[in-house]
Amino acid sequence: MPQEFATLTSDDLVTGEAVALDLPPASLGARIASGLIDVVVTVLSAITVFMLFLVAAINTDDALIHVALVGALITVFLVIPVTLETLTRGRSLGKLALGLRTVRDDAGPISFQHAFIRALVGFVEIYAFSGAPAFFSALVSSRGKRLGDFAAGTYVVRDRVPLRLTVPSQMPHHLGAWARTADITTLPTGLALAVRQFLGRFHTFDPQSRHTVAAQLAAEVQRYVAPAPPPGTLPEDFLAAVVASRRERDQARLHREAQQRHRLTSRR
Repeated sequence: MPQEFATLTSDDLVTGEAVALDLPPASLGARIASGLIDVVVTVLSAITVFMLFLVAAINTDDALIHVALVGALITVFLVIPVTLETLTRGRSLGKLALGLRTVRDDAGPISFQHAFIRALVGFVEIYAFSGAPAFFSALVSSRGKRLGDFAAGTYVVRDRVPLRLTVPSQMPHHLGAWARTADITTLPTGLALAVRQFLGRFHTFDPQSRHTVAAQLAAEVQRYVAPAPPPGTLPEDFLAAVVASRRERDQARLHREAQQRHRLTSRR
């Protein structure tokens, strides 16, 4: 059924060619390990910074020592982690060591605001409550989110994931002339993804299922194509021709835009 293909999981990114790129959430074990590394580094940093602040304020009054302690606390638990995650686009030392990265819920890179909220909430759930809220939150969340992730709209993904893209569908030779003159509009993302998924694995289907799914997808795609393909065209050939034609037209459009930008910038 088309509905089995025209879906996106909550961890999918969709490129301009309707290719779903899976960004799997980090496992709970990996998050705990990276968190432990960050905690150890933070504690050692806190001891060092506290000592430096205390030495600098040792001969002053108690009020200045109190200010120094507060300043050290803010520096260690907010300034350093926020700056690090902002500059590295979602990576702390623990995440760098284990190949993890914090991203927005839409899989985009985080900003200073996201890093600040995560660090602010993280101080409470990790250090003030010994990490218990973070552990149980990540345990019940499908994306392994701790409370700071829920507040900031982020989650942690495995950054070292091999990317495998299917071979693009080629234009069937007997449909080339028809595709060059046909009006083929851009397909909706879900439908385009469904077609690409079907074409990438339709050889694994039994003949009856392949024909049924291809016919149903072709009926959906037909609404965005005019005129209809030549009589007797197989549904899978029709789908391959539409995808290949859209790819060729998009590549030609991008090439024209690049040439236009080059002409405009070369005049300066």
